Amino acid sequence: MIPDLGKYADTVLSAYAASLVLLFALVILSIRRGRKVRAEMEQVETRMKNNG
Repeated sequence: MIPDLGKYADTVLSAYAASLVLLFALVILSIRRGRKVRAEMEQVETRMKNNG
């Protein structure tokens, strides 16, 4: 199932691992940023309704 990578196995597998870690980090950061922006938008909407 896994292809024979020969002498490059360590390099290829570490590149895959680094890519997965970076993708995971981007997803987590995007979710956190989205939650923060949503909370800020709700605060702005609340202020607009109270001042309206």
